[in-house]
Amino acid sequence: MSSAISENAAEDDLFSKASEAADELYKIRERFYPANPDEKASILESKSELALQLLDAIPHERRKLPIQRATYEYLRGKILDVFPDYRKEAEEHLSKAVKLNPSLVDAWLCLGNCIWKKRDFSSVKNCFVFGLSKGPNKRILCQLSMLEREMAQGAEDVAEIVEESVKHAKEAITLDVKDGYSWYNLGNAYYTSFFVTGAWDHRKLLQSLKAYQNAERDERMKCYPDLYFNCATLNKYLENYEKALTGFEAAALKDPGLNATEEVQQVLYLLDTLDSLLTGRNKAKRLSSMASSLNNINANPSYRRTTVDFLSGGLNKGVVLIGKVLFSVKPGTLTPPYYVLCDSTQACYVLPAYGVQNEAIKEGDTITLFQPHCHHVDFSWKGKHYQFKSVRADFSEQVLVNGKALSSRHGVGSSFYLQYKPF
Repeated sequence: MSSAISENAAEDDLFSKASEAADELYKIRERFYPANPDEKASILESKSELALQLLDAIPHERRKLPIQRATYEYLRGKILDVFPDYRKEAEEHLSKAVKLNPSLVDAWLCLGNCIWKKRDFSSVKNCFVFGLSKGPNKRILCQLSMLEREMAQGAEDVAEIVEESVKHAKEAITLDVKDGYSWYNLGNAYYTSFFVTGAWDHRKLLQSLKAYQNAERDERMKCYPDLYFNCATLNKYLENYEKALTGFEAAALKDPGLNATEEVQQVLYLLDTLDSLLTGRNKAKRLSSMASSLNNINANPSYRRTTVDFLSGGLNKGVVLIGKVLFSVKPGTLTPPYYVLCDSTQACYVLPAYGVQNEAIKEGDTITLFQPHCHHVDFSWKGKHYQFKSVRADFSEQVLVNGKALSSRHGVGSSFYLQYKPF
C-alpha cells in the first residue's frame, strides 16, 4: 500500500510541476519584454516544450479518470496557448477539458482567451459566463470587462456595453481590493467610459487616474508596462505633462516595443514648440494690434466675459473667453491641434482644441470659448522649465470662430489610445 501511495504522490507531483511550468510561461509572457521580441518568442518556445515534456511524463494510466484527463487537457491547452497567435490545437485541448470537467474554471478562462484570438467574441463571452456560473472569479471578471470594451467598438449601444464593462471591473475589485490588475482594468474601463459617453464627465478621468494609482501599489504590477503607458496617456490628456513624461519613460524601459519613446519625443516637441512661440520675438510684434481688435467683439450676454488671468483652475462655468490666434501647432495625429492665443490684455495662453478639426481654426481667427477649462502648466524637465496657461476646448460646440459656430464637418469626436494585453 505504501508503494501505491508513493506512486500516486509522485504522479501528483508531476501534475503540480507541469502546472508550475505553465504558470512560469505566462509570467514570462506578461512580464518579460526584451529589446528584441524574437528573444521572448524563443524562450517561450523552448520552455513550452519542456513544460509539455513534464506533462507527457505523467503515465497514461494516471490520465484515465475524467478529472485527471480534464486536468491534463487543460494544462496542455494552456501551454500551447501561451503564444500570441491563435492555435487550433490549444482550443481543442481546452474544449476537451471543459467537457470532461465543467467545473474547471481556469480552463473556461483559458478557452475564452484562446478563442478571443480569432475574434469570435460571442463564443468568448459564453466561456467567461460559464466560468462565472461556477462562482465569482476576479480574473474572469477582468477579462469579461475587457472583452465588453472591445465588443462595444462599432456597436449601437456602445455606452451601455461599456457601463457593463465598468460594472464587471468593479465586481472584480470587491473580490480582492489589493489586486493591482483588477484596479488597472477598472482604470481602463473608466477611461473608455469617459470617451464613449461624450468626453464631458471629467470625474471619470479622475476615477481612472485613482484606479491606476491603486494598481501601482501592487508590487506585481511593477513589471506591467501597459499600466505605466496608459496612466501616462491619461496624464497627457489632463495636461499633467511631467507625470506623463515620467510614465512614458518608465513604460519604454519596461517594454522597448511600446511606442512610449515616441510619445516622450512628441510631448517634448509640443512643449518646446509652445515655449518658443510664447517667448519668441515674433509674438511681441503681433500682440498689440491683435489684442486691441478684441475690444470691439461682443460676447453672449448670458455669459460673463473675462480674460485669461482671471480664470480659475478647472472648469469655469458661465464664463466666456475671447482671444486671437497668434500661432498654430499640429504635433501629431493622436493629439489635438494646439494654438497660441492672446486676449484683450495681451496675455497669452495655449488652446488645445479637442473635438475640433485641424483646418477649422487658422492664425488670425477670433476664438470665442464658452465655459473654458483652465490648467496652469509649471514644471521643469531635465533642466528646462515650462510655464504657461492652457485653456482647453473639449467640444466643437464650445467654440465660435470669427463669431460663427463650427459646422459639423469641423467637429471630431475625442479619441483615446490605450495599450492592453490580456492575462
